[in-house]
Amino acid sequence: MAKAEQQSVEDFKGQARLPRFANPKRYVISLRVDLARCAFSGSSTIAVAVVSSTRFLVLNAADLAVDPASVRFTTPGSSEELQPSEVVAVEEDEILVVGFDTTLPIGDGELRIEFIGTLNDQMRGFYRSKYEYNGEIRNMAVTQFEAVDARRCFPCWDEPAFKATFKITLEVPSELVALSNMPVAEEKVDGVVKTLSFEESPIMSTYLVAIVVGLFDYIEDKLPDGTKVRVYCQVGKSSQGKFALDVAVKSLQLYENYFAVPYPLPKLDMVAIPDFAAGAMENYGLVTYRETALLYDDRLSSASNKQSVAITVAHELAHQWFGNLVTMEWWTHLWLNEGFASWVSYLAVDSLFPEWKIWTQFLEETAAGLMLDALSESHPIEVEINHANEIDAIFDSISYDKGASVIRMLQSYLGAESFQTEDLWAVLEEKSREPVKDLMNSWTKQQGYPVIYANLKKHELELEQAQFLSDGSSGTGMWIIPVTLCCGSYNPQEKFLLKSKYHKLDIKELVSSHDPNNENGERFWIKLNVDQTGFYRVKYDDELAAGIRYAVQANKLSLMDKIGVVEDSYALSVACKQTLSSLLFLLSAYAEEFDYTVLSHISCKIADVVMDATPELANDIKLFLINLLLSAAKKLGWDPKDGENHLDVMLRSDLLVALVRLGHEETINEAVKRFNIFLNDRNTPLLPPDNRKAAYLGVMQTVSTSNKSGFESLLRIYTETDQSQERVRVLGSLASCPDKEIVLEALNFLLTRKVRNQDAIYGLGISRQGRETAWVWLK
Repeated sequence: MAKAEQQSVEDFKGQARLPRFANPKRYVISLRVDLARCAFSGSSTIAVAVVSSTRFLVLNAADLAVDPASVRFTTPGSSEELQPSEVVAVEEDEILVVGFDTTLPIGDGELRIEFIGTLNDQMRGFYRSKYEYNGEIRNMAVTQFEAVDARRCFPCWDEPAFKATFKITLEVPSELVALSNMPVAEEKVDGVVKTLSFEESPIMSTYLVAIVVGLFDYIEDKLPDGTKVRVYCQVGKSSQGKFALDVAVKSLQLYENYFAVPYPLPKLDMVAIPDFAAGAMENYGLVTYRETALLYDDRLSSASNKQSVAITVAHELAHQWFGNLVTMEWWTHLWLNEGFASWVSYLAVDSLFPEWKIWTQFLEETAAGLMLDALSESHPIEVEINHANEIDAIFDSISYDKGASVIRMLQSYLGAESFQTEDLWAVLEEKSREPVKDLMNSWTKQQGYPVIYANLKKHELELEQAQFLSDGSSGTGMWIIPVTLCCGSYNPQEKFLLKSKYHKLDIKELVSSHDPNNENGERFWIKLNVDQTGFYRVKYDDELAAGIRYAVQANKLSLMDKIGVVEDSYALSVACKQTLSSLLFLLSAYAEEFDYTVLSHISCKIADVVMDATPELANDIKLFLINLLLSAAKKLGWDPKDGENHLDVMLRSDLLVALVRLGHEETINEAVKRFNIFLNDRNTPLLPPDNRKAAYLGVMQTVSTSNKSGFESLLRIYTETDQSQERVRVLGSLASCPDKEIVLEALNFLLTRKVRNQDAIYGLGISRQGRETAWVWLK
């Protein structure tokens, strides 16, 4: 960077980060919100510390009209205001460069800026969301600032390391509710307008600042210390916030104990937003959610909806400590922020609902991370971000799911007692006496993951690692792999670090108590990656694979290992590392399986197998898979039973959906029959919320261009309900029709004003026959 007297605006263009010669300490922000005009205006007085010689202050601003004449800089003890010689908005870099004729004094100062902006419809920055009240469509104002959109509401140093305090004042219509991160300190009403001044926040990053203005109901509970916890939602829906409120209060207390730090703020509000791009956002003290992620209606929501709400609430509240109180310096470490919150959220939900077997279900997260990370186009967990426009790309399954899975792998290997960035790795290494830093660097600084090839030669197990890629090609990655294995039973287990490409392990002691030729007919088996705690796959030789299949059929494996075996086998088949017949032979060992956590994974893999099968094989494969699932489906039936557990309710739903998708005629006929009863009586017990997706899919299997009644009935259900989760169920069914013309009509419906922007993606749940139609439509 040039010396202060030689600096120019050009020096700041095209830079990845803001210059470090001034740091914000405090923002005093006033905003006037005009919902009728979808506009806002405001001023920001920013206390800054100038730490090095400069004539410029460079901060972020985007989509704002800054009044150059309003910009002033003052220093304490001086009555003189410095007026800038130039105020330049560099649109492509989203920065505002404020230049002065003289070098700014080192030390404290204040920068004042006035600006105006528009409440956009892009669900980012300061935007508008629409809702209906008394038959009238209204606007609410909402913020979504992560990762780099606070700059669209007020000029600021919009990077996570630039923490400051925030004192916010809002001028809004007097009949509306206005919320921000902190409680209201003062409220003044002047006719149709009211002004609310909020308490000053603790230091926080700009991406965590939040504002919501609209018409809301709320329900409230309190923590033992009196801290208020509220759920805000559209008028008339407050009862749907009770479950999330209960989860929030219990999760906050659990986290206070786990982190050994009290909840940091004087209140917590959670708000359901009709138009919301993310699932939820952890704004400090004002957490925002899609309606589907926060509200639960015990008449209209399914068991899977309930579980999703619990996990999402627990995830966002974990951020109040890990991410908000302690924040990453730059977006390179996003994975630690999101991965840890995901991992801890499962810890909380497992404590609150142990009957859900949530850690077994966590393997869905691991599977999602493994699937994406097997692509050659994947990226490391830690990604160097060189420009703000690159940040959104890393909010993906690598940061969230792989991040959480790698943390789980480390916690499992070190043990819970040792587990309570590089500084983190150093502390863990000191406590556990394991090479944690090197191990974690091998997982966070390179993309992909390994497959371990396991071959048994008498009492010696030969292991080889290689990078796994779903296209079957070979990668060059090498990892330090925490390997776990058991032989014939789960006790004892072997645990070691595989640091090289090849390793031979003498397992004589492990197998000594397991005679391969024992009189009981039990077969010897070895399972690597015990309970699927490692983020890698395993390819067994034929002898070991036969042993694994026996262990599945004889119910010798844990639920997690039953899932892991299927996940690995499917991935190996996709990568042409084994035959499809090998996968199907393995699946046949699950014919007597009745556990939701296992069968839900199998039904997902089944759907993938059928979608990818050639037309000549598809029918034979469908018949095989129907027979695999039918026993469990018949046992559960269509009708819920008194006292039925949460997982059985979810399993029934998954099995019915899978059988409909596979074209099982009996299930489709029953689906249509129950759907027709439901059309005449929306409260019929014959079609509870958990079974509606299967019924809707079944109806769409019977729809054609010459018989559109089922399709039209579903559209009517969609338009008549205001329940977001029901709308998502309908959208996810509309395009699953074998008739291409109906598929096209369903896809075009997604572009109408009746479908919110964030919901359109649900409508891409197409049939196998409709894939080509959808692909042409998307292009």
